[in-house]
Amino acid sequence: MTASQSTASARGGAHDPRRTAVGESVSPRRAGAGGYDDDRPPPVHFAYDPWTWQEIAHLLANLPVSLFGFTYVMSVIVTGAAMSVTVIGLPLLALGLAGARLIGRFERGRARLLLGLRIDEPSPLPVQRAGGPLSWMWLALKDPVAWRTVLYDVIRLPWGILTFTVALTSMFVLWPVLPYLARGLANADRAMVRALLSPSDELERRIAELESDRGVVVDTAAADLRRIERDLHDGAQARLVNLAMGLGLAKEKLLEDPDAASAMVEEAHGEVKLALQELRDLARGIHPAVLTDRGLDAALSSVASRCTVPVKVTADLESRPAAAIEGIAYFTVSELLQNVSKHSRARSASVDVWRTDDRLLIQVWDDGQGGARLDGGSGMRGLADRLGAVDGLFVVDSPVGGPTTVTAELPWRERG
Repeated sequence: MTASQSTASARGGAHDPRRTAVGESVSPRRAGAGGYDDDRPPPVHFAYDPWTWQEIAHLLANLPVSLFGFTYVMSVIVTGAAMSVTVIGLPLLALGLAGARLIGRFERGRARLLLGLRIDEPSPLPVQRAGGPLSWMWLALKDPVAWRTVLYDVIRLPWGILTFTVALTSMFVLWPVLPYLARGLANADRAMVRALLSPSDELERRIAELESDRGVVVDTAAADLRRIERDLHDGAQARLVNLAMGLGLAKEKLLEDPDAASAMVEEAHGEVKLALQELRDLARGIHPAVLTDRGLDAALSSVASRCTVPVKVTADLESRPAAAIEGIAYFTVSELLQNVSKHSRARSASVDVWRTDDRLLIQVWDDGQGGARLDGGSGMRGLADRLGAVDGLFVVDSPVGGPTTVTAELPWRERG
């Protein structure tokens, strides 16, 4: 327990950060086995409901779709593989596999529309990183998504004949039990789509997430550089220009009018002080010295002291995390406390920081008017994107009327 905990008295048990089930918070991109919520259809009923008709339509469409897929595989993929010893064989096979990807996309769309199956789209081939036609051809030839689609099209022909026959016959002969037959056959279809047409594995989904996060990191870094450039141009640089001009005028008047020159030097001295203060503030905004020297506890206490609302800081950290994680935690709390000062109309606030296993948890609470949202224009979305880029979570609980509780979760990385 660090020193700042001694200043954090209890608020009558009304607010305890460890009572918030942060570990149970689920990011939208992580929900469900395929990246979405549960997609189980409703229970089967004796009467034909819309779900039953959709499943029957899917079963009847299996035959023409599977005929097309099987014909495509036999005419393009098999031909390309058989001609692979020739010059045009491998390019033909690569183009055929690219086409198989399109068939897989169509089948996933059909499963979403008629079976209500929620399934991720596989990551596209990294065409931009391909060095040329040969590199693209090699990427297409070893594409696991396309090959699994080819396998899907091959095994679907007998299955399509079976489902079409059963569904069509049952509509006239076994119509009382057709909903149950359709559900069983449709569940088998759902299993095939999940097994063969879903993204390759968790690694592929993770790669897609990291590619998205990399873009967020690049955009955030560019925005920070623009902010620093703007602050330097509009603040310290303008003052230094005025300072140089003032000193030049003072130099010219030094012999003619010493009193006026002395006044100009005095004014320039004041400009120097203001420029130094702006440079200190800018350096604190980039990376405060107190964070480097004394760690997160002291840095957060410094931020809290500048807030217009009384803030109690509790930091329960036995060691310091990696510098990058420490910096993100600091700027997250700094931004949230600025929101408290500007928008919350709160009378008190608190900051709690602690470690749970391999996660660093931050909770900022205030008793203000509430109503904070990720899309509310107060920088919340930027904070959520920045935490998401490092595999973190950002949860806002702010009912209208308050109180507001913002929970941030970061991966714990040991300091080098």
